[in-house]
Amino acid sequence: MRLELGNIFIKDVQFGDNTKVENGTLYVNKEELIALVSDDQNLESVDVQLARPGESIRITPVKDVIEPRVKVEGSGGIFPGFLSKVDTVGSGKTNVLKGAAVVTTGKIVGFQEGIIDMTGPGADYTPFSKLNNIVIVCEPKEGVKQHEHEKSVRMVGLKAAKYFGEAGKDVTPDEVKVYETLPLLKSIEKYPDLPKVAYVQMLQSQGLLHDTYVYGVDAKQTLSTLISPTETMDGAILSGNCVSACDKNTTYHHLNNPIVHDLFEAHGKEINFVGMIITNENVYLADKERSSNWTAQLTEYIGVDGVVISQEGFGNPDTDLIMNCKKIEDKGIKTVIVTDEYAGQDGASQSLADADAKADAVVTGGNANEVVTLPPMDKVIGDDKYADTIAGGTAGSLREDGTIVLELQAITGATNELGFNKLSAKGY
Repeated sequence: MRLELGNIFIKDVQFGDNTKVENGTLYVNKEELIALVSDDQNLESVDVQLARPGESIRITPVKDVIEPRVKVEGSGGIFPGFLSKVDTVGSGKTNVLKGAAVVTTGKIVGFQEGIIDMTGPGADYTPFSKLNNIVIVCEPKEGVKQHEHEKSVRMVGLKAAKYFGEAGKDVTPDEVKVYETLPLLKSIEKYPDLPKVAYVQMLQSQGLLHDTYVYGVDAKQTLSTLISPTETMDGAILSGNCVSACDKNTTYHHLNNPIVHDLFEAHGKEINFVGMIITNENVYLADKERSSNWTAQLTEYIGVDGVVISQEGFGNPDTDLIMNCKKIEDKGIKTVIVTDEYAGQDGASQSLADADAKADAVVTGGNANEVVTLPPMDKVIGDDKYADTIAGGTAGSLREDGTIVLELQAITGATNELGFNKLSAKGY
């Protein structure tokens, strides 16, 4: 598959009479956007606000972050299985509003939702503080169940991202990047002397409000399978979960998976990036065994020399991570695992809930239990009262002056397994 990503650099976002991209600014017709996304019977109200880098703004509780994209050429459409037909995506041309994002917030769905500060020390921990954010505040009707609430907010975010993406369809990109994955045998023929490397991405799928979707299907209903890395760039994988904010893979992460981008950067130079395997994370032991067996079998079948594995979440998924690592190593294939750590506030506790001697090459996102102090902001979009109850917070986390003291895990994307750059693929 060959995909051209056309990046349109967005340097500012403003409200305007028409939604359009002009001279690096995304103009937003607020009334038109609200009308587009307000047709959900579960929502009492919808509002739209803007948050730019450096502004004294706190967004919380954050549900998802989505980057606007649009198909310009090629099969299918953006977000297949939700807003487009279930056609295979990942080829042709896609335009991206780089530097802009849709952020969804409002009354909390699940306790594992987070915070984005647009300035101050909290901004240093989240990549989303660097973006021009269109924040959609969704308030549910009384009595709406959690899973219905989550779905409604998820669809609002996807519709808005598609709406803004279409504003860039006829705009000439500032930058075009090309990503291509050849059929396996042709890839081996082209780079016979380079080590063959695959990426195994573990998708959160451990129950209600812990869902990830692949072409519209809940990942818990799937088995480990091959997917082209470029499919993820067109929205084949979407977030639908409320796991701890620091290591949650938002839809933005899936669209911009830095492990995929870094492996492509090394492709044809240091390694031969032959493809990607997705697998789920499970609750029951038998399901963990089944998925990790399939994952290891697939890596052996495609004949790779090395694998990078990333997980989403912590605790229970650590077992899936170590099972995948151990079984792939048992095939004679070298592995690198990517994870964050929960080592206690003093950093002295066991970092992962499971371990094995074969997991001897690890990239860490840091200790999510580290305590941070977030100074008050001039404006809060959403509601900061949940700081006392979200994962990472405790009674008294929110101080009277608006200061919040809590663990790093409460900040969206803070120690995320996909939230870093320049993963080294050397050593295979």
